[in-house]
Amino acid sequence: MANKPASTVRQLVDFGALLAFMAAYAVNRFVRGLEGDQALVQATWVLVGASAIALLVGWIVERRLAPLPLLAGGFALIFGALTLIFNDPVLLKIKLTIQNGLLAAVLLGSLPFGKYPFKYLLESAFRLTEEGWRGLTLRYGLYFAAVAIVNEIVWRTQTDDVWVAFRGGLWIASAAFGIWQVFFIMKHLIKDDDVPPTAPDPGL
Repeated sequence: MANKPASTVRQLVDFGALLAFMAAYAVNRFVRGLEGDQALVQATWVLVGASAIALLVGWIVERRLAPLPLLAGGFALIFGALTLIFNDPVLLKIKLTIQNGLLAAVLLGSLPFGKYPFKYLLESAFRLTEEGWRGLTLRYGLYFAAVAIVNEIVWRTQTDDVWVAFRGGLWIASAAFGIWQVFFIMKHLIKDDDVPPTAPDPGL
């Protein structure tokens, strides 16, 4: 089982990085009076730095980089850097669409072949029945697909202020979804684990 206190520290750092990004946007938008697109670009400096710190802390406390948080952090660094280079906040907004769309495609695409990526990533943490791995893969695949679709709708139809608020709400939704999955995991857990499992961290 993964070290739960270490995982909690990393998740708190991830949340801190998101709060720092949102705070930077609010300062640039409402204190400095920048337009939404430029406020996003300026806040991206904070996002890139905070994402790098979150990856470093994850390595220090767990002595490894968990795959999903590593993917999320890597996407944040790459798309954050592109946003700064091209001065285009759209690149930051579509990061969520591409990241979650890719995860959804991999997870849902694995179902017809009976090869479940979560099983290979998480079997060292807890063991599930085949039905459990399939159900968990389906649930997260649909969740990631929904996030990608909703993100596309929000950033294309709403203001930058609304998109930033949506980005914060998404972290809460992700945490709630993860807690919900613990009940599903417990139902399909192979009963030789003494420690209750934690849900996979999507690293959003």
